[in-house]
Amino acid sequence: MINASLPLQASPATLAVANPFWGADHGVAGWFHERLTPTFVSVLHAFTEFGSGECIGVVLFALVLFFIWKRSWPSLVMLIVAVPGGMLLNEWLKLVVHRQRPFVEGPYVDWSGYSFASGHTIAATLLYGQLLLFLLPLLKTRHWRVVCICSAASLVFVVGLSRIALGAHFLTDVLAAVFFGIVWLMLCTLLGKSVRRTPAPALVPVSRHAEPQR
Repeated sequence: MINASLPLQASPATLAVANPFWGADHGVAGWFHERLTPTFVSVLHAFTEFGSGECIGVVLFALVLFFIWKRSWPSLVMLIVAVPGGMLLNEWLKLVVHRQRPFVEGPYVDWSGYSFASGHTIAATLLYGQLLLFLLPLLKTRHWRVVCICSAASLVFVVGLSRIALGAHFLTDVLAAVFFGIVWLMLCTLLGKSVRRTPAPALVPVSRHAEPQR
């Protein structure tokens, strides 16, 4: 168990913006931080891998190959725009907000980069959420739909929880990542449907000679 008296760093601008939730952020981060043990940390690291760049990359690569093999180009474009596109936007958001990590020192703390919003959490939200959107239309029974929804939600939950408990992110970093991920998936889905519904312009053959009038 380690000391929870380490400073929670944040810029003055971030403190002013996040003031309504700052107490909750500190309280949750400190509660988990003072209860970290080697065993607990090992479990948390296993959970956080579901949102790691390596795991996301492997699943994305497999899906890209699958859609290319099936020649499912709309699904391929949707996947690339929704998941890597949303993750890139989150990296831009990190630079704009410029929020520091909750803990930057300690036996179990080794984080770099900025905190808002959680990259692992938004990656999990985007990937497993998009997979869910691909699968739901194919499932015929309510039972399997519920199973898939609960599985996707559970994966996002354990990733977000692990990031908070490990001291990598504040509670609001994780909640914002889930919110932004869901909104981005909704926008991508609506845009994809509107593109598919747009009728292609009709091609009218033009003859070189007008038909003679009768």
